[in-house]
This record gives sequence, structure tokens and C-alpha cells, in this order.
Amino acid sequence: MEDNFKMVAKTLFGFEELLEKELTQLGAQNVKVGTRVVTFYGDKGFMYKANLALRTALKVLKPIYEFKAFNEKSLYDGIQRIDWSKYLSQHQTFVIETTLHSDHFNHSQFVALKSKDAIVDQFRDRTGTRPDIDKDFPDVKIHVHIDRDLVTVSLDTSGESLHRRGYKTATNIAPINEVLAAGMLLLSGWDGTSHFIDPMCGSGTILAEAAMIACNIPANINRKEFAFEKWSDWDSELFDKILESLLKKSRDFHYTITGYDKAPSAVMKAKDNIKNANLDEFVRIRETNFFETEKQTEGPLHMVFNPPYGERLNIEMERFYREIGDTLKNNYSNTNAWLITANLEALKFVGLRPSRKIKLFNGKLEARFVKYEMYAGSKRTKFQVNNED
Repeated sequence: MEDNFKMVAKTLFGFEELLEKELTQLGAQNVKVGTRVVTFYGDKGFMYKANLALRTALKVLKPIYEFKAFNEKSLYDGIQRIDWSKYLSQHQTFVIETTLHSDHFNHSQFVALKSKDAIVDQFRDRTGTRPDIDKDFPDVKIHVHIDRDLVTVSLDTSGESLHRRGYKTATNIAPINEVLAAGMLLLSGWDGTSHFIDPMCGSGTILAEAAMIACNIPANINRKEFAFEKWSDWDSELFDKILESLLKKSRDFHYTITGYDKAPSAVMKAKDNIKNANLDEFVRIRETNFFETEKQTEGPLHMVFNPPYGERLNIEMERFYREIGDTLKNNYSNTNAWLITANLEALKFVGLRPSRKIKLFNGKLEARFVKYEMYAGSKRTKFQVNNED
């Protein structure tokens, strides 16, 4: 039985508890929440599983060494104390990424350069040759994190950020990040037990993530590769076994997932992306203006969307958000509607009182993820019915 080791999953602000829950449900050990990170323990098979299945993780790092550094020399010496031949050969390429929260070091490029020098000097001294740097397609990605004087050196198990699921070839003006979409859906309570609609679907990201959650399909099933596939201990048989066991846990979905967009180009892109993700049997997309629609299904409806805001499209903000409120109120009873916007002023014009407001970030923009509950009758009727039970 292979030993468990520590790993660190990075995520977006506000998703830490979602990621903790995901990891616990997958079977991670000793799960602990930090800021934008969750640490946990697992073996090599679990490392593969985490990368395949986690919806709200951006990266999974494997720490290999910690030391204290106060200056250039102590940083260089610390990096040299690692036996790099365990992780890298002189014929491979590598790259170093850094994150710094330190008074001793304030320039990430300098830290990356010093760390690179320590690694190549070790190889040159031992073998006479050295591995090369490749920023675009490295064989090994190394992560150096400095918090005050504590340096943590990790291997990046994921490679490209895990939000790059592999199904999106076409995007619209401001596509929503796949991890942000998945996290919003999980925060909204989406679990595949009702009909779903994204009435302003853009390139279809929310639709794809909603379908994968509903059917319990691993989030990164469509990725071309992970960083650990280039490691010397890569076990393709184990990986296939893990993937097979995850796919066995997929489930049937008995409702509809629908996307609307009034832009023909967005509808085409969304259809392409949904097809790439092999989700077209679950998702229907129509070219239509949300403000001219009404609820098409019986029973409760779950709605999540990312309406345009001023930075993206030339729209009349006040009127646009007022129309969102009017359409929900008049045409979408028995609906839980969630929307994200970075235009905090615009929410005032919706004309509905949100029952929840969650602070998130869409890229660098501070945003609010808000919930509007549209009752089957009026709120008063619902209250009376509940009291009679």
C-alpha cells in the first residue's frame, strides 16, 4: 500500500468550504481549510482522482520540502538541499512558478531565477549537463511559495489550471471561468433534481458544468493531459482504474437543462462546446431573448446565469436589470434564480429582494452572487399554505 502524502488544492475566494466538502466526499484524509487553499492527505491514486474529479480546484500541488530563507543565499542553499534527481532528469525541461507573501523577497522573477540556478547547478555538478527551461510545455512544473520566511517547494500535479477542462474551443466576449461556474452551481444548491435553465448562456460554460454535476461526470474527463503524466512514477494502469471507478459513479438525469441566448454567434459557440464535452444529449440551446420567454416546465425550476454588465457589452444598465426583475416576477413562478454580477449598482434596479447575497470574484472584479426566490403563488400564499400544514 502506497503511503499517503500531503497535497494542497488551490481554489477561488469563497469556494474553500465547497472544496473541503468535495475532497471529503472523494475520500481525502485530514482535510483542512485555509484561504483560497485546502490541504489534505492521500496516495498517488488519490492524486489522480483529485485532478480528475474536483470541480472547484484550480491546482493540486504536492509539497516536497520546506525550509526557512531570509535572503538570496539561504533561498539558494535551501533549494540545493533537495535531491532533484528524484523529480527531474537532465534531459527533461522544467519551469518554476512563485507566489510570495514576504518582506525578505518581493520580486517573483528573482525568486524563480535563484531557484532555477540552484537546480541547474546541482545537475551540472553531478552530471555535467543540465535540464532546460520550457515555459510553455515543461515536463515538470515546480511551485515555490514563500510566506514570510517559510519556503514551501511543491510539484504541480495538474499542469495547466484545472479550470481548463478541455471542452471549450469557442468563447464569447467574457467567458466565465469553469471553476467559477461549477462553484456557483454548487453554492446555489444545484444537484440535478429539477429542471435547469441558463437564460443568458453565452458560450455555454454554466450549462456544461450543470450537466456534469447533474450526471456526476468527473469535471476534467475531457482534459488532454495532467502534469503528473510526465513524471517518472506515472502509472497509466492505476490512472485508468481510477477513471473507470469514477465513471461508474455517474448517474441518470431525468430533467431538462436549457440555455437561451439572443446572439446567434453565442448559440453556435455554446452548441459546439456542449458537443465537445459529450453533453449534447442532456442540454438544449435556443436562440431567443430571455425577456420574451416564460417558464416552459412544470414543478420547480433552477436558474443560474451571468448577465452582461457595462464593461462587456454596450447595454442600458438600468433598463436591462429592471427587465430581468420583471421577467422573473411575471413569467417564472416556482423558480430559484441566481445571478452573478460585478455591477453592484445594477442590482438595485432588479426590483426584487434577494434572499441570499454571496461575495465572489469574477476574475479580478469583485462580484455578488445573488438569489431571487420566485414562489409558485405570492409569498403570502406560500406562507399561509405552510402554516396550514
